[in-house]
Parts: sequence; C-alpha cells; structure tokens
Amino acid sequence: MHNAFPNPIASYDKLPAMPTFATVGEARLHRKQRLAAAFRLFSKLGFDEGLAGHITARDPEHPDTFWVNPFGVHFSQINVSNLIRCDHQGNVVEGGHPVNAAAFVIHSHVHAARADAVAAAHTHSPFGRAWSALGRKLDPITQDACTFYGDHALYDDFGGVAMELDEGQRIAKALGDKKAVILQNHGLLTVGETVDAAAWWFITLERTCQVQLLAEAAAARTGEPPRQIGEAAARQSFLIAGNPFAGWFQFQPLYARIVKEQPDLLE
Repeated sequence: MHNAFPNPIASYDKLPAMPTFATVGEARLHRKQRLAAAFRLFSKLGFDEGLAGHITARDPEHPDTFWVNPFGVHFSQINVSNLIRCDHQGNVVEGGHPVNAAAFVIHSHVHAARADAVAAAHTHSPFGRAWSALGRKLDPITQDACTFYGDHALYDDFGGVAMELDEGQRIAKALGDKKAVILQNHGLLTVGETVDAAAWWFITLERTCQVQLLAEAAAARTGEPPRQIGEAAARQSFLIAGNPFAGWFQFQPLYARIVKEQPDLLE
C-alpha cells in the first residue's frame, strides 16, 4: 500500500481522528467490533455466497494469529462473541467453532508477508467474480476507480479451491505491496492498515468492477470504448481517495449505520 505521502484531506476542519488505545484489550475489542460490523455490511450488500468468504483481523497482542469468521455461520449472524482466533497453521486457539481452511491458507500468507496489513477481506461477491473471469486489472474510467490506480494487482494462476498453503503464498506474492488483488476466476481480495480500510476497499472495489462491466457493455453497443482518465488526474484522485486514512474514514458512516440497525453485532 502507498502511504508515503501527505494526507490531502487531513487539513479539513473537524475530521475525526483514527483511534488510539491505552491497552491491548481495548485495541482487540475495537478490531473485533469493526470485524463483526464488516461481516454484517457484507451480508447486506450481497457479498455472501454460501460458506465462502472471510475477513481477518490481526490480533494486536499475538500478531501471528488473526480473528476470523466461524466456519458455517452466516455473515448476518456474526457478532463479537462468536468470532474465532486462529494461528497460521489453521489451529483455532480461541473460540468454539472451526475455521474455513481457505481462510488460513490465504490470509495467513497475506498477513505474514505484509506487516502493515492489519486486516484482509475476501469474498465471492458477484461483480468481483464476473470481472475476475476476464483476467484483467481495472482501468481508471471513473474517479472512484482511481482509488486503485497503480495500487491493485492481478493473480492469474487459479489452482482450484484454495486448500494448499502454496496457493496462499502465490496470492500473497501477486498482491505484493498493493492494497487489492483481483483473483482470476475467483474474486477479490483487499488489505488495510485497519479493519475499516480493508472493508471499505473491498466495498468500493466490488462497485468499481460493477461500473466497468456496465461501461464495457454500453461500449459494446456504441462502438466507443470507455474514456480513461489521464495519468496526472488519476494520480491526484488516488492520492486523495486511495490513502489509508481515506479508507478508514469512508467506513465510519457505514459502521454507524450498521450498529444502529443491528446493535446485536456488538454482543
């Protein structure tokens, strides 16, 4: 992820500050609350597909373990208390449910390769899957697409359901230092320095895939390809919308909305 630049929106008056914590327990609870909220939001947005999909949050005290959704529990039923913690070998070290094997196969390598990645999100969302079948990265055809300008990758080596650890290694290698990767014939994966950012990057990446699919379908009828944004404008838009603070900040209204609608997620 690119974070070696000034935050262009930090000069706005009265913006909230990213939280800090006095104890590791406070930090852990905060991450778990955000994680449960992200699952509820993903359910509302239709990102769930049977048992597929997972979001992880690195534990602040034991960084070689991560919190993840319990296998077999629907995204809409996840709350703080039923999240599980597992290690990079797939052992559940806290919680009463099993873990999805694909979750630790993929996420353990992503977290191990990226010390900055507090959270990672991967689901089989519909437009992400559709776009992934084309085996292409996204073009800067809208302002929102520029969030990922030069900051997303393509993994074009689909090897079936991710059950082998070397598949996770290859995905992590393809992701590199980017905040998102399109997994060909599979779906999307995003990472963030906060749970909030990782979730927001996934939400907006899914919508960006939808918009490009619509634009290309319209272009097929008109014979005119979608107009791409120039490099300078795309880079300027990326600096504003694609930085870690922007990812965190854009999740805050969604968090407030889902907690108000479904307060039981905090239980």
